[in-house]
Amino acid sequence: MSAAELRQRGVESGLRTPPADQMSPPQSDDESNFVVPSRGGKKATKKDSLAQPEEPDMPDDYVTRTLAREPALPPIEWKNLLSEIQWVSAIVLTTTPLLAIYGMCTTSLNWKTFVWAVIYYFMTGLGITAGHHRLWAHRSYIASKPLEYLLCLWGAGAVQGSIHWWARGHRAHHRYTDTDLDPYGAHFGLLWSHLGWMIVKPRRKPGVADISDLRKNSVIKFNHKFYLPLIFIMGFAVPTLVAHFGWQDARGGFFYAGVARLVFVHHSTFCVNSLAHYLGEATFDNKMTPRDSFFTALVTVGEGYHNFHHQFPMDFRNAIQWYQYDPTKWFIQSMQAIGLASHLKTFPDNEIQKGRIAMKLQKLHQEQASLEWPKHSNDLPVLSYEDFKEEAASRPLVILHGFVLDVSGFMDSHPGGRALLSTRTGKDISTAFVGGVYDHSRSAHSLAAQMRVGVLDGGYIPPQCKMDAVEDTPAVPTPPKDERDICDVARKYITPGEAYVVTKRSDLIANVRDSQGRVGKW
Repeated sequence: MSAAELRQRGVESGLRTPPADQMSPPQSDDESNFVVPSRGGKKATKKDSLAQPEEPDMPDDYVTRTLAREPALPPIEWKNLLSEIQWVSAIVLTTTPLLAIYGMCTTSLNWKTFVWAVIYYFMTGLGITAGHHRLWAHRSYIASKPLEYLLCLWGAGAVQGSIHWWARGHRAHHRYTDTDLDPYGAHFGLLWSHLGWMIVKPRRKPGVADISDLRKNSVIKFNHKFYLPLIFIMGFAVPTLVAHFGWQDARGGFFYAGVARLVFVHHSTFCVNSLAHYLGEATFDNKMTPRDSFFTALVTVGEGYHNFHHQFPMDFRNAIQWYQYDPTKWFIQSMQAIGLASHLKTFPDNEIQKGRIAMKLQKLHQEQASLEWPKHSNDLPVLSYEDFKEEAASRPLVILHGFVLDVSGFMDSHPGGRALLSTRTGKDISTAFVGGVYDHSRSAHSLAAQMRVGVLDGGYIPPQCKMDAVEDTPAVPTPPKDERDICDVARKYITPGEAYVVTKRSDLIANVRDSQGRVGKW
């Protein structure tokens, strides 16, 4: 097909539609049908839309509108199963494990071949994680041309689709995570996100994503144009020839460093879509399914801290702690050290810590909800001082900070002894409690709050001379001159009752409240 025909169909030269053997789902609107509105009244063409560097004018309700406007394909049933299978990808993903098992049963493993297979596993794995993923899908750093071509070749050896196709799908995954426009959404189940989306035809097209930068990259064009020969050369020929010329083990190189290694690389990457959304902790946000897991990092060449990655996708790191396993991060840093990579992007540590603290607070709030807390003052009866004295005559009641406490169940457990508490029954112990006798701990305050049975009207004991009628009093009463020396905490304590003036005590016995929920006459 000529370049003119390609342009007529709306596809740039060198970026033809990926062949079926690249395990690609149907193209989305941004690649085939989505037309960018033109300016100045000129009718826009598909060619114009492809050249447009900006994001298309997308409606604010794009996801809900698209899901409502474009119904999903019919569900897969036994009667239509064969017509819904993506045969090329299904054959590749089923025959390679079988071929690897056959090779292991018929070919002895040379230790040099084993070492080479492990090395080539990491090389091709880094082609995906450092190349397809962090470089081209997320643009988290800038790579020199030699490094771009190196990662392009290593990624081809992983046989997971062209860079253009892989990065485009991954951008849709991040933009539409856990929605039906996510090409491998974890909400469809572990098996679907791991393999299913490649075995059977997707029920929907993936959502639109900006790929204008991918279409302009010469390395991506090269990879896309020569993808088929590249996967055979890098996926099978190179591992076989290295073992053959290195130590005369071409058969072992093919089955172990070629086929078996490919199976491991495939499922290593697939675990990022599946296991990384199920196993581990939501360290920075639990709104979506991604999780952080050391185990997942081990099997995915460092891509296991997925909760961090989805919160800060353009950060070149997946693991931010020195002790966390992320060989892809170490590789990128090494390339920077020798001048092959630059402009490594990191999110501000202040924002990262905000996410971590937010999740810690959420867990603390959940723990807080499971504990028993003292009753709120609004749920307690209001007692006059006369009622308190009358009730204290029959059971041990004390006043603390304006609350009436029943200490009958604590008399024998009081660290200061039963006698000390008995002498203060029917009295206000606030001054003694906060330093007059002993400055009690926070735990003691919490335990005392659990003993609340009522609220003293006015919040404090009025002077005896003003029991029947309390006149206007200052906001902070002047302490008597003969007050004994107490600590500053007790001296500065202001009881709740001093916030307002009680004008008629009889109205407070029935817990009277105004329109704003306040007790007393205002």
